[in-house]
Amino acid sequence: MIKFSKLKWRNFLSTGNYFNEIDFLAAPTNLVVGQNGAGKSTMLDALSFALFGKPHRKITKAQLVNTINNKDCIVEVYFTVNGMNYRIVRGIKPARFEIWKGDVMINQNSHSKEYQEILEKNLLQMSHKSFHQIVVLGSSSFVPFMQLNSTSRRDVIEDLLDINIFSKMNIILKEKVSHLKTEIETNSHQIEVVKTKIASQKKYIRDLTAINTAHRKEKESQITELQEEIRTINDTNIELSHNVNVLLPVVTSQLNTLRANRQELDKYYAQFNVQVKSVVKDAKFFDENEHCPTCDQDIAEDLRMSKLAAATTKAKTLKSAMDKAQEKLDEYRNEIETLEVQMQSGLDSQNQLHNNQQTIQRLNRNVDRLRMDMDDMADSDGDMGQANRDLESLDMEVHELTDTKYRLSEKSSYNRIAGELLRDSGIKTKIIKQYVPVINELTNKYLQILDFFVHFELDESFNETIRSRYRDAFSYDSFSEGEKQRIDLSLLFTWRQIAKMKNSVSTNLLILDETFDSSLDGEGVDNLMKIIETLKEDTNVFVISHKAELEDAHFERKLTFYKDKNFSKLKEIT
Repeated sequence: MIKFSKLKWRNFLSTGNYFNEIDFLAAPTNLVVGQNGAGKSTMLDALSFALFGKPHRKITKAQLVNTINNKDCIVEVYFTVNGMNYRIVRGIKPARFEIWKGDVMINQNSHSKEYQEILEKNLLQMSHKSFHQIVVLGSSSFVPFMQLNSTSRRDVIEDLLDINIFSKMNIILKEKVSHLKTEIETNSHQIEVVKTKIASQKKYIRDLTAINTAHRKEKESQITELQEEIRTINDTNIELSHNVNVLLPVVTSQLNTLRANRQELDKYYAQFNVQVKSVVKDAKFFDENEHCPTCDQDIAEDLRMSKLAAATTKAKTLKSAMDKAQEKLDEYRNEIETLEVQMQSGLDSQNQLHNNQQTIQRLNRNVDRLRMDMDDMADSDGDMGQANRDLESLDMEVHELTDTKYRLSEKSSYNRIAGELLRDSGIKTKIIKQYVPVINELTNKYLQILDFFVHFELDESFNETIRSRYRDAFSYDSFSEGEKQRIDLSLLFTWRQIAKMKNSVSTNLLILDETFDSSLDGEGVDNLMKIIETLKEDTNVFVISHKAELEDAHFERKLTFYKDKNFSKLKEIT
């Protein structure tokens, strides 16, 4: 139960730079009087502003600040909850909003809106709407329960029955459902993304395998071709090596021998030639000269003929020898030419062998390069291994995501079941069904006390049915203002009784604002006072009125609002 103990305000509406203060616990019944404009309803606005940050009447927040002082607007309200003292302080110019638990201010790190939610949900356990249905009744700016729409009626009942927790849970659940839906959508998208990656990775592995296989086959084919070329060259080199290593030395030796023999024979041939020329010269001399050209003596004929015959013979001998030598030289020349051809063939073989060795070296280097390329391809096999590991990782990821999706789907199913329970047609309706008969019974009880003999009934959708003793059906709007007020009062007391039963928004404070001044007749006022008398044990009732006849009514305390130099002040009448 919320037990309000004190309210004080300063520089609020018509109140000046001093505190007007009301002790809520001073008396069970209190009459608040004053002329129009004296500030009677200011206490309602101050209380509403302190608790909810907005006035009771339709006044803007800026209009709450006293127009003369125009600053330091402060309202404080004191109350207890479960034996713990609390104080709420609100201010304008400067702005101020504080909740005190004992002497310690509750953490104010949260935003003011969240701070207000803490106040309403955790301490007051009532909203601004519930406050006007349970604590206050009768102000001209107030909309009674029967004039609320079905949604607002339901909000009031849920506050009373303390089942708005299910609405809050439903709101939280809807947020969770929305978040979960987003999670599922995100998860599904992630699964599709990973599946796309898997497909791409598999294609990459296939392509890489095909490329590596094609490249390996190509390299292997090239190596085979090169090795075959090397084998062919090596086969050729066997013959070339025989020519170079076996035949060429023999030919060279033979050629050198023949060339030496020819050179020696050339010497003899040259000597023969010199001798022949000498013999021919001598023969010509004796043939042409009969006497000596030097001494001019005759040369004996027989000497001359003998010399001539000897020269001729020697010339023939030398000629024969020269012919043989020439023949042998011709033989040497032919053999040398043949051997030179063979030698050139050997030298060509030697050059070819050298070139072939260089070619083989080049081909072997190409083979080595191709094998290195294949080794690099083996490294690419490592890439293939990494690609397969990446694929395994992706498979694991999609498996985990699928498991997550399953868990999220399960949670979504649970949330749907919970949502069915938490929606208005669920558990709340079941609870309301239990209390609707109690509400109707209490309402009709208070209607009879107020001498209004009709049968009032709310259904589970909070639509009213009102029947006369003749069973004629009426609506709330079909009644007079006085009759409407009796219904409103009956509901007010019903709500308070229900709140007390539920210990939800139960409070000691009841304020009737000009309720006695409107449509109640004398009998209605008496009957209302009877009800108020029954509440005195645990309720502090404040009746705001400007009816003179109420001055004589039995109120244990009377408070008067009056104007002093344009400022509203409050005093107690003894």
